[in-house]
Amino acid sequence: EYWLACNEERAAQARFGAVMCCCGPCAMYRRSALLLLLDQYETQFFRGKPSDFGEDRHLTILMLKAGFQTEYVPDAVAATVVPDRLGPYLRQQLRWARSTFRDTFLALRLLPELDRYLTLDVVGQNLGPLLLALSSIAALAQLALTATVPWWTGLIIASMTVVRCSVAAFRARELRFLGFSLHTLINIFLLLPVKAYPLCTLSNSGA
Repeated sequence: EYWLACNEERAAQARFGAVMCCCGPCAMYRRSALLLLLDQYETQFFRGKPSDFGEDRHLTILMLKAGFQTEYVPDAVAATVVPDRLGPYLRQQLRWARSTFRDTFLALRLLPELDRYLTLDVVGQNLGPLLLALSSIAALAQLALTATVPWWTGLIIASMTVVRCSVAAFRARELRFLGFSLHTLINIFLLLPVKAYPLCTLSNSGA
């Protein structure tokens, strides 16, 4: 998941002029640029309440709004701590989803100044899960009401998953990336319901 986010998503964004989220453990900033934005960065609010998460995405947006460039460095090496149990993982995903939704509002005014691909990317990150959720609900409804299997829905989702993971396996030269196809089931039946909660509670802090 981390490899795909950095080496596909961020790499593609950089090719079109700007990385939209410099991941916390993998980011470096010029000191002079950071000092200019430090007050805004340290007083992050959303709807009048302090925001205590998503600081990496927020800082990236502040940098871009101030006219600075964000770049992707493919040969950089960084270490980070990741969840190894289900509870912490779901709380992480909840924080990330709420941060993405919040900072999308912050980035809307910025997008017209950037390449159109970045607008498509930001819109896709927010609408993609919604469309996937609606497709899954429609498929389950069809199965329950008509006792017919929604083959086309399943085939399209599976095909997109296999293509993406195959490309990643080829680029990373690691066959284990094909196993990431199983993450689609986790995404549909576990993460999408979890991500619906932060969308309805944007003003909340923490997880």
